[in-house]
Amino acid sequence: MSGMLPRLACAAAVAAQAVLVPVPAAAAPDPQRSVAQLLTDLQRLYRQTEQATETYDATTEQLQRQRAEVARLDGELTRARLALDGSRSDAGRLARQQYQNSGGLGPYVRVLLAPDPQHALDEGHVIAELAREHARTVARLTATERRRDVLARAARKALDTQQTLAGRQRGQRDDVRARLSDVERLLAGLTPEQLAAVARLEQQGVEQAQRKLVTAGALPADRPASPAGDRAVDYALDQLGKPYRWGAQGPDAYDCSGLTSQAWTHAGTPLPRTSQEQWDRLPKVPLDRLRPGDLVVYFPEATHVAMYVGDGKVVQAPRPGAKVEVSPIAGHPILGAVRPDPDARLQGLRRAVRPR
Repeated sequence: MSGMLPRLACAAAVAAQAVLVPVPAAAAPDPQRSVAQLLTDLQRLYRQTEQATETYDATTEQLQRQRAEVARLDGELTRARLALDGSRSDAGRLARQQYQNSGGLGPYVRVLLAPDPQHALDEGHVIAELAREHARTVARLTATERRRDVLARAARKALDTQQTLAGRQRGQRDDVRARLSDVERLLAGLTPEQLAAVARLEQQGVEQAQRKLVTAGALPADRPASPAGDRAVDYALDQLGKPYRWGAQGPDAYDCSGLTSQAWTHAGTPLPRTSQEQWDRLPKVPLDRLRPGDLVVYFPEATHVAMYVGDGKVVQAPRPGAKVEVSPIAGHPILGAVRPDPDARLQGLRRAVRPR
């Protein structure tokens, strides 16, 4: 959100200190209800922004794959055209050679007129072999022409798909920017007192949700990370303090799934790019069986993801205006958890969470 007015930047920084959670019941006085409504509006706008961001990320990944497919087909089409040129040259050469060797006479006439009929017959075998080679060359030429035509159609279709995805990506980018503008307008209209009240109410919601998990026994016992999980957590914690930026995968900024996917990629286990794909494709794990490195997914639409680091905490890129941070696991409504390396052997003691 570069170019933001100083007041707006200050407002965003203050509001980013808390984590979005279900709002606790508001007190009776009107000012408290007003603060609760402000928090609800901010939660809704941030959630809509993150949904739009994840959709944008998914389309961006599709576009990257499609560009690679277009490049592959273009390369194959170029090779097919070169092979076609070579087949045509071979066919022309054989035709010329056969004509020159025939001397313009048919094979039977040549045998009758030849002073050495056996030599003429032997020469005829050569000519016949040339004819067979010519037939094979023509067949290869025909097959290469068909392959060129098929590849040309596939390349045109792939390029059309790429252009469609690029247009979709531009529309989704504009959607993200519009939703960010909505957040900025709301924050710009708040007084410092309102911002502080929203932050306090939000923090109360975090603490209340975390207590419920503890009371219900839903938080995991201390468990060791896998070796790859340790590496993923190390990477994620090394990014503390870097800003959230939608669509970013590092190294200077991240969105939520950009952080988790890059952390596990550096640990040697590439992950799908978006939080929805991470939720859909990775093995589920019960919340009370979490170990450091597992991913905690939030909201019914799986639009936010964080990495568990132990002690009931996660590291995450929270939202626009905030920075990568360690926070309570109950910062958002939890959908569930997934494990990127379910078959990894565990070793060592549970890692200690680094100080913030």
